[in-house]
Amino acid sequence: MNKANYGIDAPGVIRNLFLASAVGFIVPIIFPLIRIGPVNIDTSGFIWMGIACGAMGVWMLLYSKYGKLLHRNRILNLIEWKGSERVLDVGTGRGLLMIGAAKKLTTGMATGIDIWNAEDLTQNKMENTLSNAQLEGVGDRVEVKNENVIEMKFPDNSFDVVISNLCLHNIYNIADRKKACAEIARVLVTGGTAIISDYKHMKEYRKNFDQLGLQTKLQPPSYLTTFPPLGILVVKK
Repeated sequence: MNKANYGIDAPGVIRNLFLASAVGFIVPIIFPLIRIGPVNIDTSGFIWMGIACGAMGVWMLLYSKYGKLLHRNRILNLIEWKGSERVLDVGTGRGLLMIGAAKKLTTGMATGIDIWNAEDLTQNKMENTLSNAQLEGVGDRVEVKNENVIEMKFPDNSFDVVISNLCLHNIYNIADRKKACAEIARVLVTGGTAIISDYKHMKEYRKNFDQLGLQTKLQPPSYLTTFPPLGILVVKK
């Protein structure tokens, strides 16, 4: 392999969408009319389900292959880079944001953390992240750690920039998501910037950071380049 591979996001969801799409097209062909007792069900409407699920599956694939590269640039362009920043990528996966940030650095360092959940991304392994960094020519400007954002081991005020995309929603309870926001605020230096991108809980994240005394600005989702549409929360400490 001589080119970085950032994987397919939510592969199980994409698989299920394509399976549902297949059902939507096949059922009307094999069973155009289903009889349940005295009730007759015309299955021609299943085709619309097939079209909708298939379109969503394709859109998610396009995001994984192309859209997330554009979305990464949108996130990174919100930072006024000096080159000396200490950067933390929360939920780095195969290193998309971390590596993009590392390319902005000269004397700085980009750190990526993850718990490597295979359901979130294909081949989600630390080894693949490090391999991508080498292929992208930034191996000397990155480090990757096995860390949970809910309880990070970094000291206070460790990072000038914290970035995260499609990570925090995988924390399934409100209390732990609040802890994650508090940890991000803790490790961020005064004057630093955190950028959180996700498709849900965005107002909740904003409330958490507001309660911690940080300044926040919520940007609208990008409907053309991301699916599901991803919003961006800019946080200033």
